[in-house]
Amino acid sequence: MNSRVEQSKTASAADIVKYAVSILLVVAGLFAFYWFSGQWPGFARILAVVAGVAAGTAVFMMSTAKGAQTREFFAETRFELRKVVWPTRQEAMRMTWVVIIAVIIIALVLAGFDTVIQWLLRLFLGH
Repeated sequence: MNSRVEQSKTASAADIVKYAVSILLVVAGLFAFYWFSGQWPGFARILAVVAGVAAGTAVFMMSTAKGAQTREFFAETRFELRKVVWPTRQEAMRMTWVVIIAVIIIALVLAGFDTVIQWLLRLFLGH
């Protein structure tokens, strides 16, 4: 785990321009989706959005300081996920049944409370 304490720095002017370019690329993809609604087929319009988001993400991740920090965070996350001891299929199924049974029991208890409260309200209100 990374235990460095990082100082918060303000973004440089170049990073701010790159952020703006990233946002504009995403907006351009969305703009193309709506602008060409009657002219392009649906898959082409969706492809324009996907291309805009991919290009915007690439500009952000590859050329900004925050993008470098984000890449480092994802790399550390993958490293930590390798340390996780995942349950076996049998353990997962057993715990799933425990959760399902607990939810059913809690639902029945709440339904019982609801029925008792309704009965008491009818008794007190004279209905």
